Amino acid sequence: MIKKEHVIIVALLIIILTFSFLIITTLESQAGNDQITYRETLADDPNDPGTVDVIRNIGNPDGEKIAYVVGVHPLEHLTHETLVRMLPNMTGLSHCYDLYIINVTEDVGYYGDGLDNYENPGRQNGQNLAYKYVYPEIAEGNYKMAIDVHSNIGAYPYKTFVFSPVNDGLGVKYAQEVAGNCPDIDYYSPDTTTSGPFLTIPLNENGVPSFYFEEYSFATQDVKDEHMLELIRAIDALD
Repeated sequence: MIKKEHVIIVALLIIILTFSFLIITTLESQAGNDQITYRETLADDPNDPGTVDVIRNIGNPDGEKIAYVVGVHPLEHLTHETLVRMLPNMTGLSHCYDLYIINVTEDVGYYGDGLDNYENPGRQNGQNLAYKYVYPEIAEGNYKMAIDVHSNIGAYPYKTFVFSPVNDGLGVKYAQEVAGNCPDIDYYSPDTTTSGPFLTIPLNENGVPSFYFEEYSFATQDVKDEHMLELIRAIDALD
């Protein structure tokens, strides 16, 4: 009788240990597959005219890495805020996204201050932060591509568009494919861009295809949301 009880106890212990092992293995597997999105400060030097943060691992952590950048030109913040609000809350994304956020705190300026794009100190501050902190991160970060998000006051033939500031290459190809898959986003390349030399041009020249997204500054928020959703989905569908 005692032997029989011992056998039953041993059998129960084996069953308990087996189930415990299965539970631990399952939890470890789930932890390895779970997306871990977190925000990191890249630059917070009091000598800089602003700060730089990045939200990492948005979407599919096993997908190809794509970078978004906002804040290079601080007066365009409403479009930047739209992406920052929407992208981290998207589900079912195929790629893994890092969202770089530049926050200019000095000489931000205002629309109608009489300064042209090359004189505006706020724009230059954002461009300098992009080149100092964001460019090297993306250039060395094994990214499939990068998208620099901006807005405009409607001085171009198109209000909502994408373009790459280089003449050819994958940056142009990706931007054209995005425009071709978005009913409300065109492909249009302006003659010049003030921020190109600080981010998108050197990225293209150093192996990271990069392009701009331009939204109309005075579009309603509903329209901004609709266009941003088109952009996010079209980029996520790129091979």
